[in-house]
Amino acid sequence: MSVFALGRMRVRVRRSGYGAMQLAGQFAARTPPDRESAIGLLRAAVAAGVNHIDTAQYYGPGTVNDLIRDALYPYPDGLAIVSKVAAGRDDSGAGSLRAGIADNLRGLLVAQLAAVNLRLPGDGRVDARFDDLLAAMVAARDEGLIAGIGLSNISTEQLQHAIAGTEIICVQNLFHLADRAAAPLLDMCLSRAIAFVPFCPLGWPRGQDNPVLTSPVVVQAAARLGITPAQAALQWLLQLAPNVLLIPGTGSVAHLRENLAAEHITLDDQALRDLDRVSA
Repeated sequence: MSVFALGRMRVRVRRSGYGAMQLAGQFAARTPPDRESAIGLLRAAVAAGVNHIDTAQYYGPGTVNDLIRDALYPYPDGLAIVSKVAAGRDDSGAGSLRAGIADNLRGLLVAQLAAVNLRLPGDGRVDARFDDLLAAMVAARDEGLIAGIGLSNISTEQLQHAIAGTEIICVQNLFHLADRAAAPLLDMCLSRAIAFVPFCPLGWPRGQDNPVLTSPVVVQAAARLGITPAQAALQWLLQLAPNVLLIPGTGSVAHLRENLAAEHITLDDQALRDLDRVSA
């Protein structure tokens, strides 16, 4: 089982984790249709060896963190719960970040989170507001509320600026077979031993318009190898670099096990050549 160490605390997490956003339904704004099934899924994930769970207090809101707490508390040793707090476009946001971190701690019944990602609006700007937001995250870490700082939806310029002043342990950006715009970020993270966590690793949106799971190239490559398109897409991400951590979401135990099994799949040279054509 492949692992990667997160930050100064060197917490070693399995590279195949679980993203809990889907437990709050479409747009992460609802309660699950079957609460007991959602709790069973979280327990199945931990029983299968998952020790990296991605969440946010604003999923639900509150619903997903409540499910994680009810399913897994008291938490097993070594479980890394990583959350996020969002910075809007129009306000300074520093105070809301601190409140968001406190909400996560209360909802999950923990004194410290393994990491919290600062989710940015995607403008890529390095300015005084960015420095204020980052300073609020550093203060939370220095006070022991979070063990490490992550950044989400960022530019290479923002990452370069941030790491000049403090330790960043993970980066979350959109990245999958059909959208590789964040490849320079991945390279920057790899060179600095920062975890790179692709969100929407199986493409967005779902259904017929999904650019990954409905791609004829992906479907054909997976069929030739006797695996699912999702497994092909996840293994392609894993083989890119050792710092890539996966957090695919699902509401199904069967899909959870399918996603975790992608770790043990080998993509041959033909499959890699074929899959490299997906983003073209």
